[in-house]
Amino acid sequence: MIPRTLEPEYMDSADDAAEYDRMDHSAVNSLFVADLLATGFESGDVLDVGTGTALIPIELCRRLSQCRVMAIDASASMLERARYRVAAAELAARIQLSKVDAKRMPFDDGRFDAMISNSIVHHIPEPIEVLREIVRVGRPGAFIFVRDLMRPETKETVDVLVATYAGMESDRARQLFADSLRAALSLPEIRGLVAELGYDPEHVTCTSDRHWTWSTRC
Repeated sequence: MIPRTLEPEYMDSADDAAEYDRMDHSAVNSLFVADLLATGFESGDVLDVGTGTALIPIELCRRLSQCRVMAIDASASMLERARYRVAAAELAARIQLSKVDAKRMPFDDGRFDAMISNSIVHHIPEPIEVLREIVRVGRPGAFIFVRDLMRPETKETVDVLVATYAGMESDRARQLFADSLRAALSLPEIRGLVAELGYDPEHVTCTSDRHWTWSTRC
């Protein structure tokens, strides 16, 4: 197994935010929302942790009329692009954007009906800090749906994944993806953290050749 190599905790460079926004995330985001809805979530207040440019909240609100989303990110550059996208989608009444450190959220205990997150965990040096906060802000019975990259075992696998999923992107985009793969947790590592929080580690599953997903309820 290659060692975990941390990358910056958030992308606050305008250039990196622009590069991220240029990448085609549509298939990944569409699948994320479809898998979330397959859990049975139908309505309520949603917290999206590490929203980036708010593409998942937009996709969710388009598919589900009975929900509102608090979309948070620590990057001002990402949120600037998110505001434009939310306004263009005419969803500003249902999607609220806020600059928040996911390790110290300013929300009351039991505030949300669902907490979702796509690809923030690998950015955090001590991921349990964010996972603990996600659990804290969920009401009893709330949905937890967290997905992230899974660290490959070898450098050769990193290269294959980059070529497969970012081969047509820019050099910078390919580097960002490779760095994220190296910063990600392995399946045993994330299962260990979930167990530490008192949840069944078997609810974390490998859901693609490059992703794990934690799907459960508070």
